[in-house]
Amino acid sequence: MASNRRDQAVRAAVDQALLTGTEPVAALLDVTGVRASAAALRAAFAAVTDAPVLHAFAVKASPLVPVLRLLYEAGLGAEVASPGELALARAAGVTADRVVLDSPAKTPAELREALALGIAVNADNPQELARLDALVRKTPTRSPLGLRVNPQIGGGTIEALSTATATSKFGIALRDEGARARVVRAFLDRPWLTRLHTHSGSQGLPLSLLATGVREVYELAEEINAAAGRHQVDTIDIGGGLPVNFTSDEETPTYAEYARLLSDEVPGLFDGRYGLVTEFGRSLLAKHGTLLARVEYTKTSGSRPIAVTHAGVQVATRTVYDPIAWPLRIAAYDARGLPKAGGPPVGQDVAGPACFAGDLLAVQRSLPLLEPGDIVAALDTGAYYFAHHYTYNSLARPGVYGFVTGEDGTVRFATVRPPQTVAEIVAEAGGGHPDALLADWRHPAGA
Repeated sequence: MASNRRDQAVRAAVDQALLTGTEPVAALLDVTGVRASAAALRAAFAAVTDAPVLHAFAVKASPLVPVLRLLYEAGLGAEVASPGELALARAAGVTADRVVLDSPAKTPAELREALALGIAVNADNPQELARLDALVRKTPTRSPLGLRVNPQIGGGTIEALSTATATSKFGIALRDEGARARVVRAFLDRPWLTRLHTHSGSQGLPLSLLATGVREVYELAEEINAAAGRHQVDTIDIGGGLPVNFTSDEETPTYAEYARLLSDEVPGLFDGRYGLVTEFGRSLLAKHGTLLARVEYTKTSGSRPIAVTHAGVQVATRTVYDPIAWPLRIAAYDARGLPKAGGPPVGQDVAGPACFAGDLLAVQRSLPLLEPGDIVAALDTGAYYFAHHYTYNSLARPGVYGFVTGEDGTVRFATVRPPQTVAEIVAEAGGGHPDALLADWRHPAGA
């Protein structure tokens, strides 16, 4: 079970000095769990279609080169949304035919690079299409080119992650007056435009709403192909967005459930006429990450116990700033890395190290009473947490370690990203240019 592997890994992280007094935060990634999620995704869609499917991992969920390499070796590609993410995917060895570029703000240079490499591009708006017109006329490309549309089907429980609302910034708003006809015309005028893309949102959206968005885009593809009198749209990119259960170790909903729902709701999508692209991120990694932090001090305030740890806003930014939408499960371990035993659970705050009052991983959470030297584990943090560092108080990025467990309980670690040093913090903060603002501003440089 994943929980058993996690407990073994926490103990081993202490024994192997990944978590110490000088390195009081460490992030663990369960390689076995990640591989299982990738296999489950591929199997779920293979069960409902014989058509080719590119599962492009959303790099934003974990922008770490070894993670991208692991997923690529497991049969996945990469969905990128910036020059940095594209560079990470290329550094991981992801081939151009397995990369998809999505971004609402691609520059001409980004588009030229994508077309030169031959990676797939989904245009976000008519102005970007106009840029592609000029580039395609100038230089032929092997890049598959598509258009993102917003079906405007509504949002989920987390507004910031709902991308198919009436006023979403993404794609062409399909229900705005005249928009659908303009989209059809855009395809008829561009024989090289062969893909449709949608992504209705992420955490907080029910599967039924995700399926509705996919159906809307499938029906649009059928309309375009009928108007063109040919099979112009040959691939539909359905995005990702499978929500994650953050309340227990159970992995629900599953990819198999979602694929079956899509097969029932949009059967034409799976009859072999369309290639498919998916862009899952959080659901592939979240359950397989654990963030460890040492308890430095404990105290009470207003009679409430507080454990002051080294993990807070710098590694769990969403939870700290929006705890209602992003609550984290917390597990307690003793200083040896064993599950914390002792008296009855006590409601207590788990605080981070940053200098503001709201830097809390959990409030009044029922846990064994924590003591200095104990370890708190923030669970389900494999996506959008420890890989997305926030430099509040110049706190260092933690080391990230992948692990596998043997049948005998032994744990082997591999460094995904080493802990950040103080010297690296200084360098990133302009430490090599301390006198830059002391120049004589009265005279232009070189005068």
